[in-house]
Amino acid sequence: MHALPQQASPVIRLRDYQPPAWRVESIELEVELDIDASEIVARLQLRRDPAQSLPLRLDGENLQLLSIALDGRALDAEAYRYDGCVLEIDGARDGSMLETRVRVRPAANTALEGLYLSGPRESGFLLTQCEAEGFRHITFFPDRPDVLSTYTVTLRADRARFPVLLAGGNPTGAGELEGGRHWARFVDPHPKPSYLFALVAGRLEHLARDYRTADGRAVQLKIWAEADAIGRCGYALDALERAMRWDEQRYGRNYDLDVFHVVATHDFNMGAMENKGLNIFNAKYLLADPDSTTDDEYRHVEAVVAHEYFHNWSGNRVTCRDWFQLSLKEGLTVFREQSFSADMNSAPLKRIEDVALLRRAQFPEDAGPLAHPVRPAQYSEINNFYTATVYEKGAELVRMLAGRLGADGFRRGMDLYFERNDGRAATLEDFLGALGEANGTDLLPYLAWYGQSGTPRLRAQGHHDAARREYTLKLGQHAPGNAGPSARTPLPIPVKLALFASDGRMLPLQLAGEATDAGSERVVVLEQAEQALVFTGVEAPPVPSLLRGFSAPVILECDYTPAELALLLAHDPDGFNRWEAGQLLAARAYENLRDGSTDTSLQAWCGALARLFADDGMDDALLADLLTPPGEIELAEREGAVDPGRIHQLRQALQRTLAERLGADALEQRYRTLAARRSIALDAASQASRRLSRRLLELLEACASERALPLAAAQYRDAPGMTDRLAALAVLARGQADEGERALADYRQRYAGNALALDKWFAVQAQLPGLAALPRVMRLEKDAAFTLHNPNRVQSLLGTFVRANPSGFHRADGAAYRFLTERLGELDALNPQVAARLATAFNGWQRLEPGRRALAQAAIAELAGRAGLSRNLGEIIGNVLNH
Repeated sequence: MHALPQQASPVIRLRDYQPPAWRVESIELEVELDIDASEIVARLQLRRDPAQSLPLRLDGENLQLLSIALDGRALDAEAYRYDGCVLEIDGARDGSMLETRVRVRPAANTALEGLYLSGPRESGFLLTQCEAEGFRHITFFPDRPDVLSTYTVTLRADRARFPVLLAGGNPTGAGELEGGRHWARFVDPHPKPSYLFALVAGRLEHLARDYRTADGRAVQLKIWAEADAIGRCGYALDALERAMRWDEQRYGRNYDLDVFHVVATHDFNMGAMENKGLNIFNAKYLLADPDSTTDDEYRHVEAVVAHEYFHNWSGNRVTCRDWFQLSLKEGLTVFREQSFSADMNSAPLKRIEDVALLRRAQFPEDAGPLAHPVRPAQYSEINNFYTATVYEKGAELVRMLAGRLGADGFRRGMDLYFERNDGRAATLEDFLGALGEANGTDLLPYLAWYGQSGTPRLRAQGHHDAARREYTLKLGQHAPGNAGPSARTPLPIPVKLALFASDGRMLPLQLAGEATDAGSERVVVLEQAEQALVFTGVEAPPVPSLLRGFSAPVILECDYTPAELALLLAHDPDGFNRWEAGQLLAARAYENLRDGSTDTSLQAWCGALARLFADDGMDDALLADLLTPPGEIELAEREGAVDPGRIHQLRQALQRTLAERLGADALEQRYRTLAARRSIALDAASQASRRLSRRLLELLEACASERALPLAAAQYRDAPGMTDRLAALAVLARGQADEGERALADYRQRYAGNALALDKWFAVQAQLPGLAALPRVMRLEKDAAFTLHNPNRVQSLLGTFVRANPSGFHRADGAAYRFLTERLGELDALNPQVAARLATAFNGWQRLEPGRRALAQAAIAELAGRAGLSRNLGEIIGNVLNH
């Protein structure tokens, strides 16, 4: 065997895309499973592109090659070359059959990519994770998404140790073997890329349900988990059935195999994975019960179950041509998931939740050194591009298109997209082309959104002409400095708008030149750098309500007065824009406190919320959100030189001012009224009641802690479910040392055997602000339940600390920066993907005030200078430091 020369990690560029020289028509896998050493035989039916003359090159990493044969003939060492990453073979022709046998070591695979062991070796089980490039850690293959093959998979293992054997596709046979072993075979008739391959083997229990699709197929739904967790899978099974029915009704998409398996594991780098016919889930997004699951987590379980199921069409049946098109499956499927969740729950609250996440996670990403387009032009490590930009911003771009076409038009376009690309690896151009063709319009100008990084800004300025009874609304757009060359062309920006009279009435909208008005709400698409809209019949200066429902992912610049924002907060029937007006007014109030200005925003914000608080007709959940000002991360976006400690103090003062305006008596009385009807029911009203109760307790603690803390202690003690218990625990941990420590100790003991509940215990403490945060985190690392080997545990403690606790992480002495770099070094040796994701906490260090900035830069530079960093972590640190 000759070795190929080692090469540096290449930069992959979109412009260099070439179709594969070799495809695999079908693959047969025979897998002999064992914890320490599994062996995989792969038979590849090869097809050659006649237009290309490249030799056969297959991806393969961390594989021990045991044998190789071409067309039934064993190859000698001169006929192939393997460098540890690529296997190059001479003599292959169109129609050849290549057979390889390799050995992999699951128990030693701490990166959790490819085939690995989840849990202790005595009782854990084997499973795979192949997206994005994990299949090359299992066998030799052209591991790219545009190579679609049919799969036949035969698994063999010791029956006592691995009684359950699962793979993607339909089960076609099973039986006994000598020596207490057994086998099972699965065939997937639908061609799929290698990243969708999956297998699971171990001691698992299951819940099952029969399901009949709208087109008459009988399907068995099965959710698998370990014995101590299977009792918490019922809610996920219900959610799966709801998602399948919704996709049939909304998109006409039916499931296409005889069985649908879902498996839960506690050891998983991602949230979940849509492997064809065998979804694998991080347990935190599958297990649910009232004692250990909050209302927010119930909704997340429902959403993630739906998301992975929806991938069966938007990702599996129609997949990505290359990884640059990642948002074609992820952004589209996030949008489908969001629409489903809005239908299952409250549409306004879902929209608020999604935009809040976008601003908290994606806007800072777009503004910092890790900014990249939704379709990046290049990458070095594809795992680093599973980002909020690709997912959440990608979903917003699909939402813009859906709003542009309307519900019927979007459905027509999606029908054509699925029909035309079924069984294919598609591009964003294919997607936009199908949507546009089905509706007789050209949507290719929207491609500019996919190629531009940074968050665009929308300027709005209004002028009323009393004599002419006209209102002119001037709209303009400008791109951020990091937007790239495509920003030279204006983007199409859909602006959904309404106008309000001073008494809160929505006005009819009639543009100059129109014979009649077009109702009180309309969408205009800003396609130029600037545009003026002239509305007629407007008697007095109106208040514009812009970007209703957040119709485009932009930052709005509009010179609202405090009174105008208060009017929208009080009267706008669009739940999102009502919340948005409150957020803008709260941000202005924050600036009042920061600058000591005489602006009336603080007074207007508190007064408007006091009136809404007194309104018995307000929805409890919406009121809870209205009473919550922007978070510290969002407020930091309004600062030049960021001082996280100062921002924390000002936000606390803002909440205290609001709480004092509402009054401790009124807060406590409303809290007690809600507490009297406390339950574990999951209906909308009960969830809304718990949501408002939590917010009232927080506000009461801000203005009268001596009254709030006894209430929190009683709520923790008597809580019927996790939502109320965790809310009380958070207040106690922040507000009272002795009582808080007693509650934390009680919680630790109560949930000692519940991994997901313990993650919450770590996270609550990781969020405690200020200088005491780092010492606490370091003490928690010594807890017997903490380990760097489990991604969930790492994210619950370290991830929460560095991402969700700005005043604790950004200490003025830089100690937390040095702490993080040390942990990143340790993690990188175990799990590069987790290390790289944690390192994104350094995004935006350039915007810190000078002292912190220098300390952060020194810590990042020291880490960047270390030898042996993984490709994952090295790329993130290099980008953070050098851009």
